[in-house]
Amino acid sequence: MLSDRIKLSAKDILEKEFKSAFRGYSQEEVDKFLDYVIKDYEVFHQEIEELQQENLRLKRQLEDTSKRPTPTTGNTNFDILKRLSNLEKHVFGSKLYD
Repeated sequence: MLSDRIKLSAKDILEKEFKSAFRGYSQEEVDKFLDYVIKDYEVFHQEIEELQQENLRLKRQLEDTSKRPTPTTGNTNFDILKRLSNLEKHVFGSKLYD
């Protein structure tokens, strides 16, 4: 998936050879910069992998949640009313119903 779109790997950058020229760049400076780029590539690949794994985990969690049966609203309301009635009986005693 991701590897189809990314053209360079850290190994490609590390193994890249440049031709020398009379007035070329400092090879040591180029090597240091490429080492820096390689480290960034490795961090990017690791971060992408972690995000893909988290994405899959969240998709599975969403699927599991959507498969669970949800209580119907009528039953929930009835339960709340029953609990409220029991609470009133406990707090006010029989005076409320006399």
